[in-house]
Amino acid sequence: MTRGASGLPGTNGRRRVYLMRHGEVAYFRADGRAVNPDKVSLTEAGRMQASVMADALAAIAFDRAACSGLPRARETAELVLSGRDLSVEELADFREIKPGSIRNLPANRAEAEFVYGLERAAEPGARFAEGEPYAAFYARISEAFEDLLLSPGWSRLLLVAHDGTNRMILGWACQGGLAAVPAFEQDPGCLNIVDADVIDGRIVRRLIKALNLTPSNIAKHGNYLTSMEQVFFGRRR
Repeated sequence: MTRGASGLPGTNGRRRVYLMRHGEVAYFRADGRAVNPDKVSLTEAGRMQASVMADALAAIAFDRAACSGLPRARETAELVLSGRDLSVEELADFREIKPGSIRNLPANRAEAEFVYGLERAAEPGARFAEGEPYAAFYARISEAFEDLLLSPGWSRLLLVAHDGTNRMILGWACQGGLAAVPAFEQDPGCLNIVDADVIDGRIVRRLIKALNLTPSNIAKHGNYLTSMEQVFFGRRR
């Protein structure tokens, strides 16, 4: 085997992705009306989470950075990279899964579909809140992530995406697929670290080095709801 290009020091073609979820946002106004998720921006707490992560990652020499292109992801990436001469690419394939319309569903059905739908993601034909099929979403994200890993010229990359997006990447990384994704909680502003060995144009090894790290609350004190419960019930920590 030939030595992989752009490998981490002491490795044979290993690359590292610092995979973040965007910082906290408010998906609902004070009157309970929903905000367009494609336009929502970070809250003050979300900006703080990104700034704390910037300090935590200050020693990392990133040679590439990307986000999904949605405002909340770009804002997080730019805050994390504040003071660095590094542009943030927009990779739209990493956008969040698209829900359908659940406003006409009974409350218990809407909760089951939106909050706990991931628990049946591996079932044939399963969709997120009657929207995008989980299988299609997983295929979109895993293909985009493999393409990113195989692209030339980098060894340390920051990727800022979304709760569902990150779960799909972690399901791919552990090789558990859709059956694994419900277990991978993604708190606002969290960090995951995923390594991959790329040899002769092939991904030969996948490693998860860190999961759901939140430097502003390492012990998850007071954080007792899942990420989707926090969104659905309008609670923030």
